[in-house]
Amino acid sequence: MAKRLTDRERLARKISALDDLQVCDVLDYISIMESMNTSGASRGPRDDDLIAILAEARENKRARQAFEWESVRRRAERRATTLSTHGLIK
Repeated sequence: MAKRLTDRERLARKISALDDLQVCDVLDYISIMESMNTSGASRGPRDDDLIAILAEARENKRARQAFEWESVRRRAERRATTLSTHGLIK
């Protein structure tokens, strides 16, 4: 029977097949995931209940997600501008 790849091994193979710009995009996405995890874990048990309810509201979650994606888009635009000024992409 063939040995199955673990998820980490599959991920490593997929990442090794990406170009440098795509790897940067993956790293940006990972940083978003980490920031979302740390923001949720940083709340202590003594936080005000109203603040916790508002933070978990659907609108606030959407706003945080939109902000994160907008910051990724801006970084990608800056990276593309930098690469095009150096003649790396057309």
